[in-house]
Amino acid sequence: MFLNPFFRQHFGGPQMGGGVGGPFRAVYQCYSAAFLPDRDRERLNVENGGKILLPQAALEHLIEQTGVMLFKLNNKKYDRITHCGVLEFLPNDNTTCYLPNWMMHHLLLQEGDELCVESVALPTARFVRFQPQSKDFLDISNPKAVLETALRNFNCLSKGDLIAINYLNRNYELHVVELKPADAVSIIECDMEVDFAPPIDYVEPKYIPTTTQNIATTPKTTTAMAMTPGDPLSGISSSFKNPSTFMPFHGQGNRLDGKNKSKDQEQQNNLQIQQTRGVPNYDYEYGTLQFLRLPLRSINDENISTTEKPSAAVFQPFSGEGQFLKKPRNQRPK
Repeated sequence: MFLNPFFRQHFGGPQMGGGVGGPFRAVYQCYSAAFLPDRDRERLNVENGGKILLPQAALEHLIEQTGVMLFKLNNKKYDRITHCGVLEFLPNDNTTCYLPNWMMHHLLLQEGDELCVESVALPTARFVRFQPQSKDFLDISNPKAVLETALRNFNCLSKGDLIAINYLNRNYELHVVELKPADAVSIIECDMEVDFAPPIDYVEPKYIPTTTQNIATTPKTTTAMAMTPGDPLSGISSSFKNPSTFMPFHGQGNRLDGKNKSKDQEQQNNLQIQQTRGVPNYDYEYGTLQFLRLPLRSINDENISTTEKPSAAVFQPFSGEGQFLKKPRNQRPK
């Protein structure tokens, strides 16, 4: 196999260790996907996933490796580590690799910084817990399906990663809180359990539990039933007794048989318990109940006859003589 000078220097020398067929180790100058040519940037879509672009020289060393190619990325300047897969090998210079933007931020890398790349073998994932960095992630109708689609662009996950997924032209950041069985796992062709921690800006709604202690501390219930015979509305709040308030169905009404209403019914009509429509009762006290009831029928009204004849000045409904459309036979002219 032909090896160029760069390849022998970084993979066969004693400083990096290993040789052809051994562990892959190299140091590259890393750049974000914005530095790619336009045709490669649109075709590869590096930003949506967790894979990097390596030079063609790296493939010459990894050609004999079996299995999935997984790598550990180490920024030795700040001791920041993550893991990734490889998206493609570019026939560019042998000193440059390209990373997604979220990976550059996580590793605290600037454009052109040195990055150590090393091939590794990772266990298969069994469990992962994500924490959304914004509660807007909860607005997604089906976050499970969105996450399953987004993770197809990832080969592995590391504990502490702050990955970014794109959905409807919007990026959502997810923090990898927990992984099993290790802090770095492979998620290729695996059946893993996924859990979500509450977003960092999520606030639990406050509620008052219905316990015996809360019931005891609640203001005691009072009733507005202390009505005296002289003032039947004495126990009702003033906001219920405004005569200028619109009251539906408060007309006098007439009977179909033409008879007068009883005194009890007239008394009920005169007793107008009104509540301002659309305006709350500002006199209401928390923890109280008001039962608005009509007063009992007065004993003195029991002896009043309900068959009194109305005066002539009172309007009497259905008082006409009436006409037959067809007269009886005994009244027809002969």
